[in-house]
Amino acid sequence: MTTELAAAAAVVSDETRIPRSLFVFTTLYGGMTVLAGVLGAKQVALGPLAVEAGIFAFLLLVALSSAVAELHGRATANRMVRFGFIPLITAIILTYIVIQLPTDEGMYPPAQEAFPIILGQSWRLMAAGVIAYGVSMTLNVLIFSKLASHGRTLVAIRAAIASVLSQIVDTLIFITVAFYGVRPIAELIAGQMLSKIALSIVLVPLVITALIALGRKLDRA
Repeated sequence: MTTELAAAAAVVSDETRIPRSLFVFTTLYGGMTVLAGVLGAKQVALGPLAVEAGIFAFLLLVALSSAVAELHGRATANRMVRFGFIPLITAIILTYIVIQLPTDEGMYPPAQEAFPIILGQSWRLMAAGVIAYGVSMTLNVLIFSKLASHGRTLVAIRAAIASVLSQIVDTLIFITVAFYGVRPIAELIAGQMLSKIALSIVLVPLVITALIALGRKLDRA
């Protein structure tokens, strides 16, 4: 009887074990949800294009969610996207608390001035980021998975199409919620959208190809 119970426990353990690729990708995903907001404080120039640097972390989120959908299914990818709200909102709350705390008088003066400027955001910017994240990432997984169910389109092409469409929606939501009524948004939307589309086409196919290869190698190990 003891041997049978041990065998049954081993079977349950195997069935409930988290795949290595899912563990690694989920861990990285949680970090990128936080880092995207921090990097967004800088605007970078890519030739004629100007884009906030957080897009690089955000495109990695896009590629990660698509890779998880490819390797572990749409439902698992959607759960990862929903869990991404936890580090995102936690980071916003902790940042707000830290900014409100008294600053050490011995802190390097330029850093004292820069910290709230870089990390402090208005409630509209925070709300825009959370809403745009939820909608665009869910849409990305949906489009990527639907394209897979309607033919044998190459994964890199599916990922690029899903990224382009989701980034268009992300830009529309974020810019509108954050800046409508504060500044003209038409040119801002057009510029950000063009930059994100270009980066989605160039970077996402390469990144997701590498992630899926890595994921399959991790799971075989």
